[in-house]
Amino acid sequence: MRRPRGEPGSRAPRPTERVTYAGPGESCFPSDGPLLCALERERRSRLPPKAPSPHQPAAHGGQRLETALSCPHFLRYPRQHLIRSLAEARPEELTPHVMVLLAQHLARHRLREPQLLEAIAHFLVVEEAQLNSKVVQKLVLPFGRLNYLPLEQQFMPCLERILAREAGVAPLATVNILMSLCQLQRFPSRALQFVFSPSFINHISGTPPSLIVRRYLSLLDTAVELELPGYQGPRLPQRQRVPIFPQPLITDRARCKYSHKDIVAEGLRQLLGEEKYRQDLTVPPGYCTDFLLCVGSSGAVLPVRTQDPFLPYPPRSCQQDQADSNPTTQGSPQRVVLMLRERWHFCREGRVLLGSRALRERHLGLMGYQLLPLPFEELESQRGLPQLKSYLRQKLQALGLRWGPEGG
Repeated sequence: MRRPRGEPGSRAPRPTERVTYAGPGESCFPSDGPLLCALERERRSRLPPKAPSPHQPAAHGGQRLETALSCPHFLRYPRQHLIRSLAEARPEELTPHVMVLLAQHLARHRLREPQLLEAIAHFLVVEEAQLNSKVVQKLVLPFGRLNYLPLEQQFMPCLERILAREAGVAPLATVNILMSLCQLQRFPSRALQFVFSPSFINHISGTPPSLIVRRYLSLLDTAVELELPGYQGPRLPQRQRVPIFPQPLITDRARCKYSHKDIVAEGLRQLLGEEKYRQDLTVPPGYCTDFLLCVGSSGAVLPVRTQDPFLPYPPRSCQQDQADSNPTTQGSPQRVVLMLRERWHFCREGRVLLGSRALRERHLGLMGYQLLPLPFEELESQRGLPQLKSYLRQKLQALGLRWGPEGG
């Protein structure tokens, strides 16, 4: 049995600490500890000083931490050294609310901080019995988004037990948890069988989150098709499937003025001609591609209008070998997808693709599309359209592609 905080036998404060004990459901923190002091310094540096109200009682440690994490200025301007300082806090001192704020902070700012992510995973395992799926979905979110599988050995067994316990209580939360795990290439079989069962699908039909749940279930069904060849359980009925990502993601639309898509499109137009590529084409089962080319067996780039740009889905056979091979060696026309890898497609200060991006590339490759990544560092180093055209020419020729008079 878990011993309530503050009871005899719990860890005593160190002699140098001044500890404020919180009430039920709240955390206790050393009010003058390095964690809170760092957070307060950060908050004061971003907000103008405000005189305390004579009628407002002083906040204890846990409240001050929640206030600092909730501050809009703090959330909008992350600081790596400050985030790392949070890892020094003892997990038993943190409430679910504070840990959710921390998880949201990491996910929102693409901060792949192993120490903090491990702390969240450990907290989830330690507090398993006290957490419901609506809280767990928020705690698990950064792991999928940041493409980080924790080292905590009980992480997956803990989530499987929570899913088994809570799956029928909160359908959207259940599917959100599975979505995060799908990005990590983890597929709890029992939970998948539950969400694909007729009773679960009937339960969510007609509810407000029905469309988003069906979209997530469609993605999970695609993952099962492509990544779980031995799965024998129920699947999502065809009539319930919807396109997964039928248009560019919200983050790309919001940052369109910073994107390289327009200049790459112009480079391809001048290099190949408008008839030899398609932009923002959605391929079954619903992935939006940046640029798609159709390539003949000789390596010639073919006019898209003369070819079916889509590969069959579900794939007729395992496509992994095709995805890893040169498109010019195949007997039938191949499809090459140019993938823009913008700066915001990665975790901050790292080379790790965000989970949703890695999943999209993985699935397109498994379906048989030949992927040609265009990393932002290479795109940013091109000075003007002439250099960019030369860069694209080198990239395409490295795949053995030909076009123009020499391409037939």
